[in-house]
Amino acid sequence: MQTPTVERSYIKDFLVSFTRKKPLIHLDPVIEFERPQLETLAVSLSLYSSKVSAGFPSPAEEHVEKRLDTNDYLVDQKEATFFVTIQGQSMIDVGLLPGDKAVVDRSKTAKNGSIILAVVNGEFTIKTLSCSKNGTARLLPANSTGAYSPIEISEDMQFEVWGVVIGSFRRFE
Repeated sequence: MQTPTVERSYIKDFLVSFTRKKPLIHLDPVIEFERPQLETLAVSLSLYSSKVSAGFPSPAEEHVEKRLDTNDYLVDQKEATFFVTIQGQSMIDVGLLPGDKAVVDRSKTAKNGSIILAVVNGEFTIKTLSCSKNGTARLLPANSTGAYSPIEISEDMQFEVWGVVIGSFRRFE
C-alpha cells in the first residue's frame, strides 16, 4: 500500500498534466490551412485611382492608375506563405471575420503588435502579440465586446509563433 504522500504526489502530477492539456477558453481555433499555388499565372486587374466609399468606379480607361496582380499584392514570400480560414469572432475589431482567409507569412519576424498565428497548448489561434519589457508574451483579442480575454503565456505552456498575418481577404458571393 502506498503512503498518502506518494498518492498526493501522483495526484499533483496528474492535475498539472491535466491543466496543461485543458483547452484554453476564448480561443478561436484555426482548423483550415491552405497553401497558395507556387506556380500561378499572373492576373493583373485594373486598380482605379479614384477612391470609392461605396459603389463601383467608372471603368473609363483614363481612371486606371495601374494594373495590380493580387498574387504580388498578397504574397511576399511564396514558399513561406499560406492561408488559414478565420473561425470565431475574437479578432473582428481588426477586420478578421469568420470565413475570411488570413494570409500568413512564416518568413516574417513577429514583433510587439503583430497579428500572429500561434500554437498554444497544441491549438492554433490568431491574436495580436503583446510583449512586456521582461519578455513575457500575451495574446490579445480584438473584440470590444469583452467576450474574449487575453491569453497570458506562462513558462509551463506550449507556445510557438507559426507566422505573421500580413493580410486577409473575403468573398461576399
